[in-house]
Amino acid sequence: MTDEPNLLGSYVRARRELVTPEQVGIPVLGVRRVPGLRREEVAMLAGISADYYLRLEQGRDRNPSVQVLESLARVLRLDEDATAYLLRLGAGRPRRRRRRARRETVPPGVAQLVTALPLPALVEGRYFDVLAVNALATALSPRFSVGANRLRDIFLDPAEQALHPGWEEAGAGMVAGFRSSVGTDADDPRVIELVGELSVASPHFSRLWARHDVASCDGAAKVVDHPRVGRLRLNRERLDVSGAAGQTLVVYHPDPGSGSAEKLALLASALPTGTPG
Repeated sequence: MTDEPNLLGSYVRARRELVTPEQVGIPVLGVRRVPGLRREEVAMLAGISADYYLRLEQGRDRNPSVQVLESLARVLRLDEDATAYLLRLGAGRPRRRRRRARRETVPPGVAQLVTALPLPALVEGRYFDVLAVNALATALSPRFSVGANRLRDIFLDPAEQALHPGWEEAGAGMVAGFRSSVGTDADDPRVIELVGELSVASPHFSRLWARHDVASCDGAAKVVDHPRVGRLRLNRERLDVSGAAGQTLVVYHPDPGSGSAEKLALLASALPTGTPG
Protein backbone atom coordinates (compact mmCIF):
# COMPACT_ATOMS: atom_id res chain seq x y z
CA MET A 1 0.00 0.00 0.00
CA THR A 2 1.04 3.63 -0.43
CA ASP A 3 0.11 6.89 1.24
CA GLU A 4 -0.47 8.50 -2.18
CA PRO A 5 -4.13 9.51 -2.77
CA ASN A 6 -6.13 6.73 -4.40
CA LEU A 7 -7.31 8.85 -7.32
CA LEU A 8 -7.98 5.98 -9.70
CA GLY A 9 -10.03 4.01 -7.17
CA SER A 10 -12.02 7.06 -6.09
CA TYR A 11 -12.78 7.95 -9.68
CA VAL A 12 -14.04 4.56 -10.87
CA ARG A 13 -16.08 4.13 -7.69
CA ALA A 14 -17.77 7.52 -8.13
CA ARG A 15 -18.53 6.85 -11.78
CA ARG A 16 -19.78 3.31 -11.04
CA GLU A 17 -22.37 4.76 -8.68
CA LEU A 18 -23.74 6.99 -11.46
CA VAL A 19 -24.44 4.21 -14.00
CA THR A 20 -27.77 2.44 -13.64
CA PRO A 21 -28.25 -1.26 -14.38
CA GLU A 22 -30.80 -0.36 -17.06
CA GLN A 23 -28.18 1.68 -18.93
CA VAL A 24 -25.99 -1.38 -19.42
CA GLY A 25 -28.76 -3.92 -19.96
CA ILE A 26 -28.78 -5.58 -16.53
CA PRO A 27 -32.28 -6.57 -15.33
CA VAL A 28 -33.21 -5.27 -11.89
CA LEU A 29 -34.67 -7.90 -9.59
CA GLY A 30 -35.74 -6.84 -6.11
CA VAL A 31 -34.36 -3.95 -4.07
CA ARG A 32 -30.78 -2.85 -4.69
CA ARG A 33 -28.96 -1.48 -1.65
CA VAL A 34 -26.21 0.34 -3.55
CA PRO A 35 -26.52 3.21 -6.05
CA GLY A 36 -25.48 2.46 -9.58
CA LEU A 37 -23.67 -0.73 -10.52
CA ARG A 38 -22.22 -3.31 -8.16
CA ARG A 39 -18.46 -3.99 -8.32
CA GLU A 40 -18.97 -7.48 -9.68
CA GLU A 41 -21.24 -6.13 -12.43
CA VAL A 42 -18.60 -3.66 -13.57
CA ALA A 43 -15.98 -6.41 -13.53
CA MET A 44 -18.18 -8.78 -15.55
CA LEU A 45 -19.01 -6.16 -18.17
CA ALA A 46 -15.35 -5.07 -18.45
CA GLY A 47 -14.12 -8.66 -18.78
CA ILE A 48 -11.94 -8.66 -15.66
CA SER A 49 -12.17 -10.57 -12.39
CA ALA A 50 -14.18 -9.17 -9.51
CA ASP A 51 -11.14 -9.52 -7.25
CA TYR A 52 -8.96 -7.50 -9.63
CA TYR A 53 -11.57 -4.75 -9.90
CA LEU A 54 -11.83 -4.64 -6.10
CA ARG A 55 -8.04 -4.15 -5.91
CA LEU A 56 -8.35 -1.22 -8.31
CA GLU A 57 -11.00 0.50 -6.23
CA GLN A 58 -9.11 -0.10 -3.00
CA GLY A 59 -5.84 1.18 -4.44
CA ARG A 60 -4.02 -2.14 -4.13
CA ASP A 61 -3.36 -2.08 -7.88
CA ARG A 62 -2.76 1.32 -9.44
CA ASN A 63 -1.26 0.51 -12.82
CA PRO A 64 -3.81 -1.36 -14.92
CA SER A 65 -3.23 -1.81 -18.63
CA VAL A 66 -4.64 0.61 -21.18
CA GLN A 67 -6.93 -2.18 -22.37
CA VAL A 68 -8.42 -2.58 -18.88
CA LEU A 69 -8.90 1.17 -18.51
CA GLU A 70 -10.58 1.46 -21.89
CA SER A 71 -12.91 -1.43 -21.00
CA LEU A 72 -13.81 0.34 -17.75
CA ALA A 73 -14.40 3.58 -19.65
CA ARG A 74 -16.84 1.76 -21.94
CA VAL A 75 -18.74 0.18 -19.03
CA LEU A 76 -18.83 3.43 -17.06
CA ARG A 77 -20.08 5.29 -20.15
CA LEU A 78 -17.28 7.85 -20.09
CA ASP A 79 -17.03 10.42 -22.84
CA GLU A 80 -13.78 11.40 -24.56
CA ASP A 81 -12.65 13.89 -21.89
CA ALA A 82 -13.46 11.54 -19.02
CA THR A 83 -11.74 8.61 -20.73
CA ALA A 84 -8.58 10.67 -21.24
CA TYR A 85 -8.68 11.61 -17.55
CA LEU A 86 -9.06 7.94 -16.54
CA LEU A 87 -6.07 7.00 -18.69
CA ARG A 88 -3.98 9.70 -17.00
CA LEU A 89 -4.95 8.41 -13.58
CA GLY A 90 -3.95 4.88 -14.53
CA ALA A 91 -0.62 5.92 -16.02
CA GLY A 92 0.83 6.69 -12.59
CA ARG A 93 3.41 9.38 -11.92
CA PRO A 94 6.68 9.52 -10.06
CA ARG A 95 6.46 10.44 -6.39
CA ARG A 96 7.53 14.01 -5.86
CA ARG A 97 8.01 16.32 -2.95
CA ARG A 98 5.09 18.62 -2.34
CA ARG A 99 6.04 22.14 -3.31
CA ARG A 100 4.54 25.51 -2.65
CA ALA A 101 2.39 26.57 -5.60
CA ARG A 102 4.22 29.03 -7.83
CA ARG A 103 2.64 32.38 -8.54
CA GLU A 104 1.04 32.53 -11.97
CA THR A 105 2.25 35.51 -14.01
CA VAL A 106 0.56 36.65 -17.20
CA PRO A 107 2.99 37.31 -20.10
CA PRO A 108 3.29 41.09 -20.58
CA GLY A 109 2.13 40.97 -24.19
CA VAL A 110 -1.02 39.09 -23.25
CA ALA A 111 -1.74 41.53 -20.40
CA GLN A 112 -1.46 44.40 -22.90
CA LEU A 113 -3.76 42.59 -25.32
CA VAL A 114 -6.43 42.13 -22.65
CA THR A 115 -6.35 45.84 -21.85
CA ALA A 116 -6.52 46.84 -25.52
CA LEU A 117 -9.40 44.55 -26.56
CA PRO A 118 -12.73 46.35 -27.12
CA LEU A 119 -14.56 43.31 -25.75
CA PRO A 120 -14.85 41.90 -22.20
CA ALA A 121 -11.69 39.87 -21.70
CA LEU A 122 -9.72 38.28 -18.89
CA VAL A 123 -7.02 35.71 -18.24
CA GLU A 124 -7.84 32.74 -16.00
CA GLY A 125 -5.15 30.70 -14.30
CA ARG A 126 -4.94 26.99 -13.67
CA TYR A 127 -7.01 27.28 -10.49
CA PHE A 128 -9.59 29.58 -12.16
CA ASP A 129 -8.10 32.69 -10.55
CA VAL A 130 -8.55 35.95 -12.48
CA LEU A 131 -5.00 37.02 -13.38
CA ALA A 132 -5.71 39.92 -15.75
CA VAL A 133 -8.91 41.69 -16.79
CA ASN A 134 -10.08 44.75 -18.70
CA ALA A 135 -12.56 47.40 -17.60
CA LEU A 136 -15.40 46.21 -19.83
CA ALA A 137 -15.22 42.72 -18.31
CA THR A 138 -15.45 44.27 -14.84
CA ALA A 139 -18.44 46.30 -16.01
CA LEU A 140 -20.05 43.04 -17.10
CA SER A 141 -19.40 41.50 -13.66
CA PRO A 142 -17.65 43.20 -10.73
CA ARG A 143 -16.34 39.75 -9.77
CA PHE A 144 -14.19 39.87 -12.89
CA SER A 145 -11.33 41.44 -10.97
CA VAL A 146 -7.71 40.47 -10.46
CA GLY A 147 -7.39 38.15 -7.47
CA ALA A 148 -10.95 36.82 -7.66
CA ASN A 149 -11.56 33.10 -8.14
CA ARG A 150 -14.28 32.01 -10.55
CA LEU A 151 -15.18 28.86 -8.62
CA ARG A 152 -15.44 30.66 -5.30
CA ASP A 153 -17.60 33.40 -6.82
CA ILE A 154 -20.11 31.17 -8.61
CA PHE A 155 -20.69 29.00 -5.52
CA LEU A 156 -20.42 31.53 -2.71
CA ASP A 157 -21.45 34.95 -4.06
CA PRO A 158 -25.22 35.48 -4.48
CA ALA A 159 -24.61 38.55 -6.66
CA GLU A 160 -22.59 36.47 -9.12
CA GLN A 161 -25.23 33.73 -9.10
CA ALA A 162 -27.90 36.32 -9.93
CA LEU A 163 -26.01 37.25 -13.10
CA HIS A 164 -26.31 33.72 -14.47
CA PRO A 165 -29.75 32.16 -15.08
CA GLY A 166 -29.44 28.53 -14.05
CA TRP A 167 -26.12 29.17 -12.33
CA GLU A 168 -26.15 25.63 -10.94
CA GLU A 169 -25.55 24.25 -14.44
CA ALA A 170 -22.75 26.73 -15.02
CA GLY A 171 -21.23 25.73 -11.69
CA ALA A 172 -21.36 22.05 -12.62
CA GLY A 173 -19.47 22.78 -15.82
CA MET A 174 -16.87 24.80 -13.92
CA VAL A 175 -16.29 21.99 -11.41
CA ALA A 176 -15.81 19.47 -14.21
CA GLY A 177 -13.45 21.86 -15.96
CA PHE A 178 -11.51 22.50 -12.76
CA ARG A 179 -10.97 18.77 -12.21
CA SER A 180 -9.73 18.51 -15.79
CA SER A 181 -7.43 21.52 -15.29
CA VAL A 182 -5.73 20.27 -12.11
CA GLY A 183 -5.58 16.69 -13.40
CA THR A 184 -3.86 14.23 -11.11
CA ASP A 185 -2.35 16.87 -8.79
CA ALA A 186 -4.66 16.11 -5.87
CA ASP A 187 -1.84 16.89 -3.43
CA ASP A 188 -1.37 20.42 -4.81
CA PRO A 189 -1.71 22.73 -1.76
CA ARG A 190 -3.90 25.22 -3.65
CA VAL A 191 -6.24 22.47 -4.85
CA ILE A 192 -6.56 21.10 -1.31
CA GLU A 193 -7.23 24.58 0.08
CA LEU A 194 -9.82 25.59 -2.52
CA VAL A 195 -11.70 22.28 -2.61
CA GLY A 196 -11.73 22.13 1.18
CA GLU A 197 -13.08 25.66 1.53
CA LEU A 198 -15.82 25.16 -1.06
CA SER A 199 -16.80 21.71 0.22
CA VAL A 200 -17.45 23.15 3.68
CA ALA A 201 -19.17 26.34 2.51
CA SER A 202 -21.26 24.95 -0.37
CA PRO A 203 -23.13 21.63 -0.17
CA HIS A 204 -23.87 22.02 -3.89
CA PHE A 205 -20.15 22.15 -4.70
CA SER A 206 -19.50 19.19 -2.40
CA ARG A 207 -22.05 17.07 -4.24
CA LEU A 208 -20.65 18.01 -7.63
CA TRP A 209 -17.05 17.34 -6.58
CA ALA A 210 -18.03 13.89 -5.32
CA ARG A 211 -19.33 12.97 -8.79
CA HIS A 212 -15.82 13.24 -10.30
CA ASP A 213 -17.19 14.76 -13.51
CA VAL A 214 -14.48 15.78 -15.99
CA ALA A 215 -14.92 18.07 -19.00
CA SER A 216 -12.80 20.43 -21.04
CA CYS A 217 -13.66 24.13 -20.78
CA ASP A 218 -14.66 25.00 -24.32
CA GLY A 219 -16.22 28.06 -25.85
CA ALA A 220 -19.97 28.37 -25.42
CA ALA A 221 -22.88 30.80 -25.52
CA LYS A 222 -23.56 32.45 -22.18
CA VAL A 223 -26.56 34.40 -20.92
CA VAL A 224 -25.99 37.21 -18.44
CA ASP A 225 -28.75 39.03 -16.53
CA HIS A 226 -27.08 42.39 -16.05
CA PRO A 227 -28.64 44.73 -13.45
CA ARG A 228 -28.17 47.81 -15.66
CA VAL A 229 -28.73 46.74 -19.28
CA GLY A 230 -30.77 43.57 -18.88
CA ARG A 231 -30.22 40.17 -20.45
CA LEU A 232 -27.27 39.68 -22.81
CA ARG A 233 -26.43 36.63 -24.88
CA LEU A 234 -22.67 36.48 -25.40
CA ASN A 235 -20.34 34.01 -27.05
CA ARG A 236 -17.47 32.96 -24.80
CA GLU A 237 -14.18 31.99 -26.42
CA ARG A 238 -11.34 30.31 -24.50
CA LEU A 239 -7.82 30.38 -25.93
CA ASP A 240 -4.72 28.84 -24.35
CA VAL A 241 -2.03 31.41 -23.55
CA SER A 242 1.18 30.43 -25.32
CA GLY A 243 4.14 29.98 -23.00
CA ALA A 244 2.03 30.06 -19.83
CA ALA A 245 0.84 26.55 -19.01
CA GLY A 246 -2.65 26.45 -17.56
CA GLN A 247 -3.54 30.05 -18.43
CA THR A 248 -6.52 30.81 -20.65
CA LEU A 249 -7.57 34.00 -22.42
CA VAL A 250 -11.36 34.34 -22.10
CA VAL A 251 -13.19 36.74 -24.43
CA TYR A 252 -16.92 37.49 -24.54
CA HIS A 253 -18.48 38.81 -27.75
CA PRO A 254 -22.05 39.31 -28.98
CA ASP A 255 -23.46 38.41 -32.38
CA PRO A 256 -23.00 41.43 -34.69
CA GLY A 257 -26.06 43.63 -34.94
CA SER A 258 -27.86 41.90 -32.09
CA GLY A 259 -29.61 43.50 -29.15
CA SER A 260 -26.84 42.15 -26.96
CA ALA A 261 -24.30 44.02 -29.08
CA GLU A 262 -26.21 47.24 -28.44
CA LYS A 263 -26.36 46.57 -24.71
CA LEU A 264 -22.65 45.79 -24.55
CA ALA A 265 -21.92 49.02 -26.43
CA LEU A 266 -24.03 50.85 -23.84
CA LEU A 267 -21.93 49.35 -21.05
CA ALA A 268 -18.76 50.37 -22.87
CA SER A 269 -20.02 53.95 -23.35
CA ALA A 270 -20.48 54.28 -19.59
CA LEU A 271 -16.81 53.60 -18.91
CA PRO A 272 -14.69 56.63 -17.95
CA THR A 273 -13.30 58.42 -21.01
CA GLY A 274 -10.02 56.94 -22.13
CA THR A 275 -10.49 53.68 -20.20
CA PRO A 276 -9.06 50.84 -22.32
CA GLY A 277 -11.18 47.76 -22.89
